[in-house]
Amino acid sequence: MNRTDRLYALVEELRAVSPRPRSARWLAARFEVSSRTIERDIGALQEAGVPIWAEPGRIGGYVVDRARTLPPVNLTAAEAVAMAVALHRLAGTPFAGPGGTALRKLMAVLPPADAVEAHRLASRVHLIGDGPTTPVPAVVADAVAARRALRIRYADRAGVDSVRDVEPLGYLGNTQHWYLLAWCRLRDELRCFRTDRIRSVRALPDVVSRELRPDDLDIPRGRARPLSLV
Repeated sequence: MNRTDRLYALVEELRAVSPRPRSARWLAARFEVSSRTIERDIGALQEAGVPIWAEPGRIGGYVVDRARTLPPVNLTAAEAVAMAVALHRLAGTPFAGPGGTALRKLMAVLPPADAVEAHRLASRVHLIGDGPTTPVPAVVADAVAARRALRIRYADRAGVDSVRDVEPLGYLGNTQHWYLLAWCRLRDELRCFRTDRIRSVRALPDVVSRELRPDDLDIPRGRARPLSLV
């Protein structure tokens, strides 16, 4: 069992027996790791906002507040990332801290496979400033998540349309616009397409295997940052 799976299982184990405690030794035997590993895992969950505390004594151990934790959450990876993007818009408000805590609690109870997929999708979203405002066409969003190529009709700054086959790799957002980061097959290079200039879009059957690398972005280091789920 990898660490992501174990963290998820730890929360579920403690929820199942709450308010009774489970000792580090018992949990270590249950998950076939050392007591020290369990202590580190519990510390990580506590830092993520999961309400776990230690009860002292011979029959003490770790307890989770069942009333303040979530059961397994049936959210898709795209829904989890959507919440992270929405919370990004809270920067500078009184709700930025609670928003981050809420997201960490969500990730702590997301099924492991969904959590891994959510982190993978989040790594392909980059934000600048306080968050974008231009909506992304649904077909484009679906293609980025499903790794499908697109045929787009795109207008340049002068309003001249051209048709391009592109491989969607992710997004770039600033305070005004969403940009589709995609490999343009015509020019054989990474391009940024402002989503409000995409006149029409059609999904193609071929799967995109190319990955977006941070070095591919021609943006000064530190100005653009990947969206984080932690």
